[in-house]
Parts: sequence; structure tokens; C-alpha cells
Amino acid sequence: MVSEKCLRQYAELAVRLGVNVQKGQLLVIKAQVDSAPFVRMCVEEGYRAGAGEVIVQWLDDQITKLDYQYAETPVLQRVPDWLTAREQEFVDRGYCILHIDSSIPGIMKDVDQKKVQQVVTARRKALEKFQNYTMANLGQWSIVAIPNPEWALKVFPQEQPDTAVEKLWDAILASVRIQDQQDPIPLWEKHNRQLSERNDWLNRQRFAALHFKNQKGTDLIVELAEGHLWEGGCEKSQSGVVFNPNMPTEENFTMPKRTGVRGKVQATKPLSYQGKLIQNFWIEFEEGKAVRWHAEEEEDALASLIQFDEGSAYLGEVALIDVDTPISQSGILFYNTLFDENASCHLALGRAYPMNMEGSQSMSEEEMKAKGCNFSMVHVDFMFGSDDMQITGVHADGSEVVFFRDGQFCIE
Repeated sequence: MVSEKCLRQYAELAVRLGVNVQKGQLLVIKAQVDSAPFVRMCVEEGYRAGAGEVIVQWLDDQITKLDYQYAETPVLQRVPDWLTAREQEFVDRGYCILHIDSSIPGIMKDVDQKKVQQVVTARRKALEKFQNYTMANLGQWSIVAIPNPEWALKVFPQEQPDTAVEKLWDAILASVRIQDQQDPIPLWEKHNRQLSERNDWLNRQRFAALHFKNQKGTDLIVELAEGHLWEGGCEKSQSGVVFNPNMPTEENFTMPKRTGVRGKVQATKPLSYQGKLIQNFWIEFEEGKAVRWHAEEEEDALASLIQFDEGSAYLGEVALIDVDTPISQSGILFYNTLFDENASCHLALGRAYPMNMEGSQSMSEEEMKAKGCNFSMVHVDFMFGSDDMQITGVHADGSEVVFFRDGQFCIE
């Protein structure tokens, strides 16, 4: 049984180091209804940290599935005025947002993918202008996760439900550096410093491209955007507040050049997308665009992601992660991107993060595009790292540096 002390530490970590709510600031929490006990702890921690107001928005995967099964597509596509007005009010008030993920892998497996695509596209178009609030770090945001029985049994299928949930709790808490006898905040501060030092090294290199290669089928050139910046660990909002967007996190990531990706990438972990689990897939790129792909399971879901909009066939992120991270060493497949991406090098189809381009705050969208930034309504990570991955950094003059070998950084 997970102790109340550990749960309190987790809630405090999410609020004070994750979103780092400021005195008088509005804190919005989005969470599944089944996570109510932990959400209440986060609400209390928010107020104790100085939040002026805490608003909880409840979600329910089971009800969402029922909506798709029974409601007509035009009904689900509609975004009422009150919803956009609410989002605008949050932005105007300079809010921070904490996502507490407790989704069920594969829950939408039997739902019509075309219907899901139509609804998601309509809703994202209606709310697109608010996406930049987090993508450009206008305010603080963070994502943490807690178990549910369905997810836990997917991860530990041989266990009884209660045991599976307990084991998943143990794995999650270990991944965010929570132990009974130790304060996790100093551990996170040390971890952030280590990621920052690696960012500094990568930024000094000014690589023009990265060449990924392993024995599983990946042979991929990823050119990097002009003025790219490596980030990872804690970040700063545009008002200067330090926060941790993903907990856990182990990555150093930057912006690919939109038209500069070529070759084949073989995924090494399943991808959960819109409630469907895409398994054993590969993608081939030419001039930055995904032109061929195949998946052994849920290929239609992969196709709908790649074809979501004009930018979803291009990359918006490339992230580097050692295979000896705590999540990777656990040997657990979480079936959840928040965790699985931190066990493996990964790429993201879709929108790039503006913070990964130097001077982006003063650029127009067209100016950013000219330097190689990709735009889309989606941003979906998929994993392709392996224990035999080699990464070669290529400088503008053609000189090369192997800085990642056998799945690990080999920086001297």
C-alpha cells in the first residue's frame, strides 16, 4: 500500500516543482474522476503554495468512449462559446495548468477512427490559439500520472488488480524520485542541473544534423533547425518562472529542420494514440515528410496521425535519452508516453516547441518556418531508442563526432 506520506510528497512535488504555482496565481488541474483523492491533495498543496484559486476540470475516459459510440459526429465536433470564453479567461488571468494523467491504454480500440479524427480535428481548430500558451511556455504547465486498475493490469497482466495497481504506484513514484525517507525536491534539483549541463554541451556543438543508426532498422538523418536550442529538465515561462513540464523527465531535446529529415526509423515501443495502441511500426521520410509507413497493429491510427494536417507528417522534436535511465532500467513497458518516452530516444510528429529556436519570441510564424520550424495541431512522441543506438553529430563543415554509442552518451 502506498503511504500517505509518499502521496503527499508527490502532490507537493507536482505543485511546487512541477507547475511551481506563484502567489495569487490561478491553478487549473485536469484529471480523471477516478483520481479524485490525489487531486484533492494537489488542490490543498496548491492553496498552501499560495494559489489564488484552484479550478479542477474532470475527465472520464469511459464517458468519452460512450460519447463516441452514441453521439453523432456534428454534436461532438461542436465547441460551445462558453468553452472558448473559459479558455480565454484562463489565459487572461495568467494561469498555470497541472495535468494528472490516468488514461486507459487502448480504450478507444473499437471506436471508429475516422469519427475520432473528425472530432479531434474540429475541436483542435476551435482551440488552436490557446495551444501556444503551453507550447511557447507563456505560462507554467506540468504533467504527472497516477495508476488506475485497467492501466495497471495492462502493465502487469499476471497480477491481481490490487497488486497491479500497487506495483504501478511503486514504479511511478520511483520514476519521479520519491522514496519514504528522502525529500525528492533536492534530488530533482540535482537531476535538473545534470540535464542542463548536457544541454550546454550540445548547444556548444552547433550540430547541423544528427545521424541515427541501429540494428533494428533505423538509419535516419535529422537536420536541425537554424538557431536550434537544446532543452531538457526544468524550463522557464516567459515571465521567468522555473517549472518542470514533465515528471518524470530524462530527455535533452531540440527542433529538427522541417524539410531536413530523410531515411527510415523503426519504433521500439508501442504508441498509444487517441485510445489506440499502435504496435511494431516504421516510418520512412523524404525531404522531411513521412512518405511510407507500416504498423502490425492499428495502422489506420498511425495513418490518421501522419495525415492529421499539413504539419503532422513532419517532425517537431528530436529527443536523446540514455538507456540507463531509471525507467529504462526498470524494464517496465508503461504503455504511456509520459513514461516510455523517458526510457528511449524519441521523435515527435507535428508541432515544434518555439522555445527550441533562438529568438522565437520576437518572430512571426512565417519567420520561424523559414528557419525550419514545423507547425501542426498535433505533437505526438514515439520511441525509437535501443541499446545499440549510435548517434553521430555532423557539423556544418562536414566533420563528424560520435557522441552517443550503445544507447548512451559518450561525452568526454
